[in-house]
Parts: sequence; C-alpha cells; structure tokens
Amino acid sequence: MQLTKKGHACVRLTRGGRTLVIDPGGFSEADAATGAEALLVTHEHPDHFDEGRLRAALDADPATRLWTVRGVAERLSAAYPGRVHEVGEGDTFRAAGFDVEVHGQLHAVIHPDIPRVANVGFALDDGAVFHPGDALTDPGRPVRTLLLPVHAPWNRFAEIVDYVRQLAPARALAVHDGLLSDAGHAVYGRNLGPQGPGLGGASYARLAPGEATTA
Repeated sequence: MQLTKKGHACVRLTRGGRTLVIDPGGFSEADAATGAEALLVTHEHPDHFDEGRLRAALDADPATRLWTVRGVAERLSAAYPGRVHEVGEGDTFRAAGFDVEVHGQLHAVIHPDIPRVANVGFALDDGAVFHPGDALTDPGRPVRTLLLPVHAPWNRFAEIVDYVRQLAPARALAVHDGLLSDAGHAVYGRNLGPQGPGLGGASYARLAPGEATTA
C-alpha cells in the first residue's frame, strides 16, 4: 500500500486504486479526505475530526463510508443513514479493501481536570499499519509500521520512546507533529534517531505533508 502523510495526524492509504483516510482533521491538508472510499476517525478532537471535511467527502461520493467512535458518529449518522458506523475496541471490519481491527478505549490524560473522550486505534491488514489516535495503546499484536504521535499536550518524550520499544515495530513514522516548529522537528528527529536513546531496533522517519512511502 502507499501511505501518504496529509499533515499532523492524518494519513492516506491507497492500494489497487482504493483509498482509506485516517483522521482528516483541521490541521491536515485541505484535500485530505477528498476521494476517499473509507474514512476512519479515532476521536472527536478537532485536529482529528473536521466535520466539514467529512461531510464534503460523504456528499461527493455516495459510496464513501465512515467508521468512528460514538461522539463523532452521533453528529453525522442522521444525515448519512447506513454510511456512518460506530466502532469500539474489539471490532473488526473491511473498508476500501483493507482489513481493520479496532483497539483502545480512551484518549490519553491531558490533565485530570479535562474530561477524557473515547479514542480508538486502527490496525490495518494484520498490523501492517497501526494508528493509535491520541493514546499509547498496545494492540496486543505485531505491528510493522507504527504511526507514532510524537508531540502532544498529553505525552512526554520518554513515554513515546518506551512505547516504540514496547510495540517493537519495524519502523515508526511521525504523526501528531503539527504543533512543532522546524527546530522542534529537528530535535525530535535527532532524539528518535541513532543519536538518541534507541528505539529497540525500530527505525524512525518523518514524512512531510504530501510525502509518501510504501507500507
């Protein structure tokens, strides 16, 4: 499959002419959801969920479907009956030719005074790609490409290093990096690379928005 970074936490996966997009939120590129057959949204925060972009994609193609948590599904299901699917931990489904497993329940703690929302991660094709959303969820299965949330109000550098070591993927690709400056990207790239403490054998890379790789 081809994996294209679409800014911040959004990725676009294409294989055999079919396209699945995860988390086309407000920080992603404007065309992130355009032309997608399947849309997956991990949780309701606006950097992952942009209602206008989802509606535009659903309006453009009656074959487009959305899988997401209840908080997002409730805002769209009435307008798109039969096309918006609420999912939770343990669910499995097939979307745009990809086999998808759902893992996780809650967003990571930002602060005890901020309510936690539902958050799920999506593992595609037997762990070929895993997007955890905004939580350091262990899917309990081998992962080859981990989409690693490198920078957020809820995480620390030590936690993401230990998370990569725990999951032991072949590689980690940066997501959730839209709040970083160029200097910040350089610091994370150095510390997650060979000069850093080490990721237990996993490689680390960051795709710029619009850049693609094979997964």
